[in-house]
Amino acid sequence: MHSSIKLLIATIPALAASACIGPPVNQATLDLLKSFEKFVGEVYDDGYGNPTIGYGHLCADWSCSDIPFPQPLTEDTASQLLAGDIVGFQDDVTNALADPVTLDDNQYGALVSWTYNIGGGAMGSSSLVERLNEGQDVVTVVNEELPQWNLVDGVVSDGLVRRREAELALFNTPSDVGALPVAC
Repeated sequence: MHSSIKLLIATIPALAASACIGPPVNQATLDLLKSFEKFVGEVYDDGYGNPTIGYGHLCADWSCSDIPFPQPLTEDTASQLLAGDIVGFQDDVTNALADPVTLDDNQYGALVSWTYNIGGGAMGSSSLVERLNEGQDVVTVVNEELPQWNLVDGVVSDGLVRRREAELALFNTPSDVGALPVAC
C-alpha cells in the first residue's frame, strides 16, 4: 500500500474522534421549530425553488425519493423526519463552538433552530460563533448577533424577524439543564 494512503487511513479514526455528537434538543426547541417550519405532508416549493416536505426537510429531488416514509407524510412521520434532520444541525453547533462556551438546553436549542434555518456553513462562519469562541459573554453576543439574521435577498423579512424573536425568547429562558460543552 502506498505510504500516503496508509497515512490517510491512519488519520480517519482521529478525524472521526475529533468530531463531537451534539446532544438532542429539548421539547421547547422542537416546538419552536415546528411553529416556524409548518407541517406540509406533500412536496412543495420552499419559495426558493427547493423541493421541501414535512417540517422544512429539503428533498434531493421533486419526488422526495430520499425520504424513507410514504407520501403524503403524516405529522408523525414528518416529526420523525425532523428528528433525523436536526441531528446534523446539533452536531454543527456542538462542533463549531469551543469547549469554554457553556450553554444550557434552551440556549443550545435556540442556536440549533437558527442553524436549521440558515445552514451549518453560515452558522460556522458567522461573527456570532467567532465572538463566542473568543470568550465574549454568551448572552450579550447572542442578543446582539441573532437579530441581524433577518434578511432575505437583502430585505428584512417579517417571518425571520419573528423567528429570531422566538429564538431569543427561548435562548433567554433560564434553564438548569446543561447542554454544552459535551465530552467527546
